[in-house]
Amino acid sequence: MQIGQLSKCTGVPVDTIRYYETQGLMPPPMRRPSGYRRYAESDTGRLEFIRRAKDLGFSLREIRELMELSSHASRDMAAVRGAALKKVADIDRKLAELQRMRGGLAALVDACPGEGRIGQCPIVGALTGDAP
Repeated sequence: MQIGQLSKCTGVPVDTIRYYETQGLMPPPMRRPSGYRRYAESDTGRLEFIRRAKDLGFSLREIRELMELSSHASRDMAAVRGAALKKVADIDRKLAELQRMRGGLAALVDACPGEGRIGQCPIVGALTGDAP
């Protein structure tokens, strides 16, 4: 299949497929005499694996590691579970940071009357470092 067909099957844009090739996540495709890329059915599964892992928040480096781990069917799954647990911890850390940011911003919004001179705005004051 050609790259456009692969894109349509997986919902991954053509430019992204090419990028994954340069990053080593997708193997270099066979080339037709015309120079067009030719993809195998197995490339569809590989690309869907990448897309699903991205949807779960894994980085390209982490996806490469997961693909390496999953390519050995006889290995123990502990390493894959460990990678997933590490990602859960990372997401929890990010959520805590977002909650902290939200709390700070919500406090500034609550302190702002929403009318009057900008020079008296607690939000602007906090951003410029002039807050009391």
